[in-house]
Amino acid sequence: MAKLETLIVEEYGAYVGKHSERLRVTVKGEIRAEAPLIYLRQLIVKSRGVSLSSDAIIACAERGIAIHVVRSGSTTSGASLYTDGLTGTVATRRAQLLAYQDARAVHVAAAIAHAKIRNQAALLLYHARNRKSSEPRIAHALRVIAHEVLDHEAELEDLLRREASLASAHAHKPPIERLRNALLSLEGRAAQRYWEGVRLIVPEALGWPGRRHRNARDPFNCALNYAYAVLARVTEQALVLAGLDPFAGFLHADRPGKPSLTLDLIEEFRQPIVDRVLLGMVGKGVLLSCDAEGRLDDATRRAIAERVIARLEEGNERYEGNKRWALREIIQTQARHLATFLRGDRAEYSGFVFKP
Repeated sequence: MAKLETLIVEEYGAYVGKHSERLRVTVKGEIRAEAPLIYLRQLIVKSRGVSLSSDAIIACAERGIAIHVVRSGSTTSGASLYTDGLTGTVATRRAQLLAYQDARAVHVAAAIAHAKIRNQAALLLYHARNRKSSEPRIAHALRVIAHEVLDHEAELEDLLRREASLASAHAHKPPIERLRNALLSLEGRAAQRYWEGVRLIVPEALGWPGRRHRNARDPFNCALNYAYAVLARVTEQALVLAGLDPFAGFLHADRPGKPSLTLDLIEEFRQPIVDRVLLGMVGKGVLLSCDAEGRLDDATRRAIAERVIARLEEGNERYEGNKRWALREIIQTQARHLATFLRGDRAEYSGFVFKP
């Protein structure tokens, strides 16, 4: 039987049960898929009306297999189940909550913002190189935009220097609360320029209106939102396994039901995983289809999920020296690095910057 690490269930009325040492998916008694538990890392449910047996849930819990229920078109809506033996240490949670009150929160938020800026520029430059001969004007425009995105690094460094000099005058307020709006503004302006560059890459036939987060109805924005939801579940799992609380973030403000730390860490991986995959798909002419209500159809969702998961499992990313890593392993290691930094066992935290 194939070595299946991610089992995706997206057919209404599906039933997931345990059969011997496998998870089996059936619809009206007909077998749709089977996955050996020995290889399985996660079960992703992407449809309403899916049933899971208690035996299947217990089997996943005993083996540390995460179960994610993802709502289409949302990066935060849904649910995840993990075994209670994999939720980390009390010391990590205490350190995470205390870090919000001091400079560690600013350090983490700035490191994440820095990595996101670098990754946005790197992806634009990657596409510029690919168009150097075939589309020289677009290649030049992409290089210009990439360097404009990178210009925000200097603004970030200046912001941190000014905060350090004024910290004593505002000691009554946590540093991250003094800086968050400025950090988000900086990040937002860099992202706005980045998406202007992406617009030069997305085929005109798609009629892409530019980045839309909420209530998106065009295929490319719907695809981005859906793929980010898949990535968010993987990121959340990594944080939980590292002993961190996905709902207690630094760059993103806390709100009821908002996994702010998940949204923090995912910023390092949007371009290396989701944006690169989707731009590759539309560049090769893969059709992204929506129904009349602006939702991705089943075939499109399946194609996106398969490619994002394949990208996560690729063991070809340079990380911590010249060793090649799978991006899923990098996400987990970054979560652990974050936990050790917050506990004081690591001198600093650095965001992940990829090299396309």
